Amino acid sequence: MQPREPNTIYVGKKPTMNYVLAVLTQLNNGSDVITVKARGRAISRAVDVAQVLTKRFATDVRVQNISINTEQVKSTITGGMSNVSSIEIKLGK
Repeated sequence: MQPREPNTIYVGKKPTMNYVLAVLTQLNNGSDVITVKARGRAISRAVDVAQVLTKRFATDVRVQNISINTEQVKSTITGGMSNVSSIEIKLGK
């Protein structure tokens, strides 16, 4: 398993505001570019994080890049491979 990159927020099942706060913390610690990553059902939450952040909390932060992808993940139930959509949203000042 690869180590997690610094300045990357992985979006999962927690409430949206938890991730917004995590991004704000990274920005306040001096980071210029933050990447928000999500897979599957968490993609909509990652988009919400980017929107809440840029519209409400850090209006000087802009979406610099959005990339979408499909990743192959091994199913814990069947053991087979399945395709899962993923998104990377790059936010910066």
